[in-house]
Amino acid sequence: MPTEIRKTFHQELDQVRDDLIRLAGMVTEALAKGTAALLASDLQAAEEIIAADDEIDELALDIEERCVRLLALQNPLASDLRQIIAGIRMTSEIERSADLVTNTMKAARRLYGTPLDPRLRGLIEKMSEHVHRLFRLAIDAYADQNEALAAALDDMDDDIDELHADYIRTIFEVHEGGDMPLQVSVQLALVGRYYERIGDHAVNIGERVRYMCSGWLPEHTGAARLAAKRAAAEHDAVDGPE
Repeated sequence: MPTEIRKTFHQELDQVRDDLIRLAGMVTEALAKGTAALLASDLQAAEEIIAADDEIDELALDIEERCVRLLALQNPLASDLRQIIAGIRMTSEIERSADLVTNTMKAARRLYGTPLDPRLRGLIEKMSEHVHRLFRLAIDAYADQNEALAAALDDMDDDIDELHADYIRTIFEVHEGGDMPLQVSVQLALVGRYYERIGDHAVNIGERVRYMCSGWLPEHTGAARLAAKRAAAEHDAVDGPE
């Protein structure tokens, strides 16, 4: 690739990176505002967040199209190729996270005017804080190309899973105590699932960062396990029973 074309290519790649970080920032902002709207039963704020999802979709589509164009026209190699592929997949993870925030706001509309049990309010706040932090760290790992941070995200997600399990148990307790109708319980359970899924998307972003940095993919672990099992089976077949 000629030097001038190479320079333009890297400028475009840097712009994709900057816009991807901006896209993630829009989602983390929506997540924080969404939680506040849900807990305050602020219908206007919820509607504004739902409407703003179109802007996120537009930017996500633009990023993906530019990544595809770079793949098609620039014939990138090695680390540049991994960065573009990771960018496409990360854009999808971020956009889906935005959709989950939107789903949470639609649930907030259905819950409008319904008082929330203080225990559930507290758990929603905690889940939101943990998910917000995990998502922000995932993007920090991408911005800094920090593979160690990206690898640590999966363990951090365990805290969200535990909070989610506690949240679901509390929903059952409040409902069985007669203090919450079934329809409200179902909507709140969906809200918890949305937060938990955003955490999963943050972990997936971390996996894409690891791929971008070193070519590692989670599938490699499973493939290594399968190869080890096959090798052990072949060894047993050759040696026979002792």
